[in-house]
Order: sequence, then C-alpha cells, then structure tokens
Amino acid sequence: MTPELHLQNHVATITLRRPDVANRLAPEDLPIIISHVEKINASDDVRVLVLRSEGKYFCSGYDISEVQNSQEKGSSFGEMVDAIEQCRAVTIAVVHGGVYGGATDMALACDFRVGANGAEMFMPAARLGLHFYQAGLERYVTRLGLDTAKRLFLTCERLAADEMKACGFLTHLVQPDALETTVTTLTDTLSAMAPLPLFGMKKHLNLIARGQHDADAIARDVFKTVHSDDLKEGGTAWREKRKPVFKGR
Repeated sequence: MTPELHLQNHVATITLRRPDVANRLAPEDLPIIISHVEKINASDDVRVLVLRSEGKYFCSGYDISEVQNSQEKGSSFGEMVDAIEQCRAVTIAVVHGGVYGGATDMALACDFRVGANGAEMFMPAARLGLHFYQAGLERYVTRLGLDTAKRLFLTCERLAADEMKACGFLTHLVQPDALETTVTTLTDTLSAMAPLPLFGMKKHLNLIARGQHDADAIARDVFKTVHSDDLKEGGTAWREKRKPVFKGR
C-alpha cells in the first residue's frame, strides 16, 4: 500500500504502509510522498509533519531491484528526500526498529528524529555497488560530520540505537513504551509555536548548515515577525500568563 497522508489540526502525518517488506519504498511511492509534501506546503494550517510507519521497522530503504528507476528527474529518490527536508512544516521522523539504506537519508532530512531503544541503522550502498547521490552525501556530512559519514558510507557498519544517538542521527532516544508519548509531546510543543518564526528559522538553519544562507532573506523574515500580529499576541499572552493563540500573521 502506498504512503498515506492524514491531516488533523496543525499536524500532518505521512505513514509508510508496507510492514510485510519492512516498509521498503517502491518507485510509485516517490511521487506520492512528494505530492503529500506539496499538499502540506499549500496548507497554511499545518505546522508539523510526522513521518512514521506501520509494523516492526521504520523503513528498509528503496527496492534495490528498482534502483535504476529511482533516478528519473521529477520522481527520483533524492528529490523525494529533498522535498521532505524542504517541507515548510517542522518534521519529525518516528524511528523504531531498523532504518536502512536510503531511509536513513529520509530520516536525516527530518528536523527531529525520535528513536526507541532497539533501533538500528546501516547504509549498505558501497556493499551493493551503488554510489549515493549528492544531496544525501551532503546531508550526512552536514548533520553527522565528515568522519561519521565516512564511517557509515565506506564501511557499511551497523549502528545500534545508543550509537545513533551519540553520533547525532537520533535527536531523542527513549524506551519503546515511551516513544509515542515523546512524539506527542514534541508535536504539541512545536505546533503551539508561532508559525512565522517556526517556519523561517527552520528554513534558514538548514541553509546555514549547508553554507547557502541569504543574509537579506533572513533580515526580511526577522522584519516580518517584528511587525506581525503574532508577536503582539505573544507579548500579550506572556503578560496575561496564558497560552498564545497564533494565526501566522
């Protein structure tokens, strides 16, 4: 079954639904995920995207027998992952069980990666004879560091959950029975933030990490928040000791 999109309040959820093959991604899944992200980007109401999966594993990556079909412009695996990274909403990957191959890059493209003990990861590209695409290499280096990227790409070493947390692959690591509570708490926290700075700072932080930021664009977004209704609401709510109600204006 293809990935499913669910929208509720300020939260979108994309669920991978092939548990019988460890949620392996097929060619038809890539444009569908891109389309889901485009729908999220077009919704002013969505502030958080949660990427999760059914069954025992998060995702076993892309079907290696179809790898030649993952390079077509407009529906390539790399473009799908870039779409997740560039999603306007803040993104959370819920990592349980194994995360392998291209799925590791898909998780890295998310802003937060909440994992449970018992998870593991590995990147078998070199063992399979595949050179990974540029954007994925860049994500590994900018988010995990050059030495860790070399360790994972060149040796195909498996990492257990504690090592995934230590190297920065996971932003949160909890016991399996605390996974959903942790994700819900993080989702609630993020969805309560003012949209303009939430979206703007997410975008610019990612660009800063890649050395592609635009000082003028950052200044424009700062100016927009300084003159926003939400900043006034935030100040009023602070003084009145209540939760702010942000409108994204």
